[in-house]
Amino acid sequence: MTDTAVAERRPLYTALFLAFAMAATVGAALGFQYIGGYIPCKLCYEQRIPYYVGVPLMLLAALAAWFKLPAWIVRALLAVGGLLMAYGLYLGVYHSGVEWGWWPGPTDCTNIAGPVDTGGRGVLDALDQFVPPSCDKAALRILGLSMAGWNAIASLVLAVIAFRGAFARGR
Repeated sequence: MTDTAVAERRPLYTALFLAFAMAATVGAALGFQYIGGYIPCKLCYEQRIPYYVGVPLMLLAALAAWFKLPAWIVRALLAVGGLLMAYGLYLGVYHSGVEWGWWPGPTDCTNIAGPVDTGGRGVLDALDQFVPPSCDKAALRILGLSMAGWNAIASLVLAVIAFRGAFARGR
């Protein structure tokens, strides 16, 4: 491929990479939840929203690049993806700070997670009494960072890639 052909395809490759990386990141969180048994707190769920919006948005950007729509459309979609990941960075840093006790978390994050006891009633009745984990306690730390900390790093990297794709010279 010539340099021109690579430059023309760069937005497509960037959008596809971002869609895959965002899906892998949120997929890992879902894996820890459903396979590993780590129940997410309220802030953990909120940190997934930029990924749930970002993956289809980056696929849309890839389609726009594939069908050679005007470059400003692809760049705008990549920029919005970068903004989503910047928001994800904010959420990850905020949640990490709550876990480290640097600032208080939301008042509706509970302090105690107890087992679900149906008490002889149905499961749906017991769900009303389920208490999710507290936002200020990391369920798991890997290399000293909680999942919120790793999310902040992933969001930072993905935001940089998205903004670089959106504001790169060329096409």
